[in-house]
Amino acid sequence: CIRDRVSTARPAATVARDTPASTSYLRNRYRVNRDEAARRLALQELSAPLAAQLAEEFPDEYAGMWLDQAGGGVLTIAATTVEPLAAAVSGVPDAAHVKVVPVRHPLRKLTAAATRLAAALDATAGTDVVVDEQANTVVVLTGDVVDADDPRLADALDAAGVPATARPRLSGETVPKACDPRYCDRAPMRGGIRLDVPRDDGTVGGCTSGFNVRARSGEAYLLTAGHCVVGGRHQLQDRTWHQFLGPKVPVGVESTSPVLAENAYPYDYAVLPYQPGALDRWAWPRRPGPDPVSLVNYWCVPDNPNCADQGSRDVAITGYVPASAIQTGWIVCATGAAYTPKTGEQYVDSGAGAGYLPGTRCGEITGRASGGIDVRICARPGDSGGPLFTESDGKALGILSHGDPGQGPCTNPSERNSYAPVSTILDRVNARTGLGFQLSTRGPLLGPIAP
Repeated sequence: CIRDRVSTARPAATVARDTPASTSYLRNRYRVNRDEAARRLALQELSAPLAAQLAEEFPDEYAGMWLDQAGGGVLTIAATTVEPLAAAVSGVPDAAHVKVVPVRHPLRKLTAAATRLAAALDATAGTDVVVDEQANTVVVLTGDVVDADDPRLADALDAAGVPATARPRLSGETVPKACDPRYCDRAPMRGGIRLDVPRDDGTVGGCTSGFNVRARSGEAYLLTAGHCVVGGRHQLQDRTWHQFLGPKVPVGVESTSPVLAENAYPYDYAVLPYQPGALDRWAWPRRPGPDPVSLVNYWCVPDNPNCADQGSRDVAITGYVPASAIQTGWIVCATGAAYTPKTGEQYVDSGAGAGYLPGTRCGEITGRASGGIDVRICARPGDSGGPLFTESDGKALGILSHGDPGQGPCTNPSERNSYAPVSTILDRVNARTGLGFQLSTRGPLLGPIAP
């Protein structure tokens, strides 16, 4: 019987000992103590063999299961007839946190319908056509293998024999994962990835993308540091690239009419239009629904202890904080793409020094006495232009201008660097051009973004 086959489930304490990261996640996410987290993980370990047994012994009743963490860590079992399954699981370990809920269609019927639907659409069951156990339905995922306007789709859904719907595989709200700042040649353009800048003398320097911005017209631009394109070795019009030594992906070009760059802190900024055709590579694909968000890359490095809990990810930018409102003592984060390649590695050396890894580090605002934002965060040559932002609510603060000298690994906990405030930059460039530049919380997209 079910009771006998799952009676060998491991004790909660044993499971918790083997899953420290999972235990930490449950404690942080759901504010439960260690014992409760252990109980939930033990129930999770039990659920897979229990599901297999219920499907085998109750094929006409069993309809799937899931763990409701928000609802108290309850294992919820769906069934077309509640009573026999409730009796079957009444003696399993932690039965007080197992409940059976009624649904209309058994899992076997839903799975068979998904297989038929997939065949009718030349798709793959389980990948393109899936069973949503919580909704007790079949779902066709559109957008790649199955087009949303496939003429066969409506009839196939009608003929499924169970509730069946279609939805995009990727919604307009999808946020892609973070990427290594050195090797991030895929859309969308985000703050915190590498920009290589050839100089007049034939050498190549490295900087970092800051934030997406847009003009009043809706045209997309990219913000980075002005000294990346303005200075003694930058008398010619500069172009920026990602991975200059290959695959050499075009990014931005210095604007000369109007001039959209300065190199005089705190006015250390360059507002870069895209090179011809480059936005095709870096823009979000157009999808139904709201415009997708603008992002900053949060890439974990070993000297960022916060990454132990959440890992690399993208942070959606929701707006900016005016320079006058930024406060000493705030905890903030910065991403940079500085790097010195290893021997034999084909990559532009930004001067970071051996052993420094590009990515995201967090620290403290120490003041605004420099006219910008002074922080206690490690940075290296090549991080210039990179974004400073709040991790909790995605507010843009500034872009890296300059700081304490240093090369190689971050070893000075008191290292200070200074960022040009985003609000200062926008006020300045708009006063000079009248083009109505704004920090972009959406895009970039092909074609203008409506105000």
